[in-house]
Amino acid sequence: MITNGFHFIAFMLLFIGVMVWLESKYKDSKFFTYVPALIIVYFGTMLFSTFGFWQGEEVLGARGAIKDAILPAMIFLMLLRADLRDIAKLGWKMILSFFSATITITIGFVIAFTLFKGILSPDAPLTLGALAGSWVGGVQNMSAVMESLNLNSESMGYTLLIDSIDYSMWIMFLLAMVPFAKKFNKWTKADTSVIDKVNENLTIKFDKISTAIEHHHILLLLGLAFSFTALAQTIAGYLPGNFETGWTIIIVTFIGLACAMTPLGKIPGAPQLSNVLLYLLIGLIAATSNFAELTQAPAYILTGFVILLVHGILMLIIAKLFKLDLFTCGVASLANIGGVASAPVLAAAYSQFSIFSLKSLKTVSFKM
Repeated sequence: MITNGFHFIAFMLLFIGVMVWLESKYKDSKFFTYVPALIIVYFGTMLFSTFGFWQGEEVLGARGAIKDAILPAMIFLMLLRADLRDIAKLGWKMILSFFSATITITIGFVIAFTLFKGILSPDAPLTLGALAGSWVGGVQNMSAVMESLNLNSESMGYTLLIDSIDYSMWIMFLLAMVPFAKKFNKWTKADTSVIDKVNENLTIKFDKISTAIEHHHILLLLGLAFSFTALAQTIAGYLPGNFETGWTIIIVTFIGLACAMTPLGKIPGAPQLSNVLLYLLIGLIAATSNFAELTQAPAYILTGFVILLVHGILMLIIAKLFKLDLFTCGVASLANIGGVASAPVLAAAYSQFSIFSLKSLKTVSFKM
């Protein structure tokens, strides 16, 4: 049994590091395709907690102090690549798709909760609220909402469970739709020339950012992230209401968006450091959870599927009305539900399919 705070943090870092390393080493395996390391970290840590692998006030104190510090720092690092000027260049159709995805997902939450509130736990609004944080921007958003709402371990478990199972099914569905892009675009009468040009320009921009991460990049980013976190926490202490964590997150969000439009947004390593803090944060959140609390998993999983069904139907209608292409709708959907780490997967799938189709066309033309 671990009772020392430092020993607890050391074990968490080792466990998380091993899981992420295994996922990277065996990234082509079917297991990690359907069960990502992030989910293993959460439910593995929950398993350790259930069997009392750690206990004591010192462990809880270390967990709370580090968790409260790394959440705002993670958000700042995540937002350093979110340049609002680049978003504006995407054009009105892409922006419409992203807002439509967010709005239709929100409508899905309202409808699903209305249908199933009688069979869900009293804390269902908080559980679904945290899930909404994830499904309109990724796991980092979910973590921020969890902390702001002071979610209990049972609600957090349901949130992660829905986010894992339902999201996995959704991304498989979107990937399965890739071969039907031309038929879909013909049905909606979509014109993809503008978004193709913008994507090309953005690719050139990000290729110019060095991928070689040096120690001075890491030190500077960590210094900025934790300094701005300290500044935000200090300011939040003077703001009204018992909402210090929420104010801290809001302040750090604005600082991150502002810094993204400066040379700080081009420092290599921000996404990687953000992911490191994310994995540690998820592990710390799960460190006080218990498997015995997850008694309504099927009802919550069904609720998640209804949310996605409503979202999909409404996006289909919007695509037809505004002549949106399948790539734009799919990436907008996955960027919301899966976050920045998932959207490139679908984008790459479309790119590979386009290359394969072009090669096939050339082969057929040559034979003819």
